[in-house]
Amino acid sequence: MRASGGFGPVTVVDMRLHVVDHPLVAHKLTTLRDRRTDSATFRRLADELVTLLAYEATRDVRTEQVDITTPVAGTTGVKLSHPRPLVVPILRAGLGMLDGMVRLLPTAEVGFLGMIRNEETLQASTYATRMPEDLSGRQVYVLDPMLATGGTLVAAIRELIKRGADDVTAVVLLAAPEGVEIMERELAGTPVTVVTAAVDDHLNEHGYIVPGLGDAGDRLYGAAE
Repeated sequence: MRASGGFGPVTVVDMRLHVVDHPLVAHKLTTLRDRRTDSATFRRLADELVTLLAYEATRDVRTEQVDITTPVAGTTGVKLSHPRPLVVPILRAGLGMLDGMVRLLPTAEVGFLGMIRNEETLQASTYATRMPEDLSGRQVYVLDPMLATGGTLVAAIRELIKRGADDVTAVVLLAAPEGVEIMERELAGTPVTVVTAAVDDHLNEHGYIVPGLGDAGDRLYGAAE
């Protein structure tokens, strides 16, 4: 992995890692990390943070020229190309990021991917999917709060590539170096971009990001047993 001061674009073989360096991103992330932040505030701030990350994640969204007439004169502008982008939150925690993403991409289509991690093996398995079978030519934005061990995102992106996606961007609140390295190794040769607010220190023995922010799903929705 080749870093550049910890911020901005970082080239990782075929994967592009973008750590968003912005005071508002840092401010909102600090409050999300705080264990005293309640679920309602956590949901609101996660939503706002995702919109900031989405701004960076969509810099390369595909567009096409369109001729329009303003109240003063004719001009040429741009609009999103077809096929429209697809936003895919990974259930359940990814749902907490969906509104913030589609606020910036209101014309995007939305798919869903249900995945669960075995807490002993840390391996991810799919239990539900709802998205087009053919994603050829589609730009896909995957939403998952944490890039920890990397297993969930690797499995999700492989499913998208299997369906023909050729341009995948993962939007995550936090990443761990171990997860970045797993994605680099497991997705070599795959055009993938990861956009995140920070890359933290390491994973602990339970697979949690340190210092992290805890279990994102529980903090968004409560520990529903």
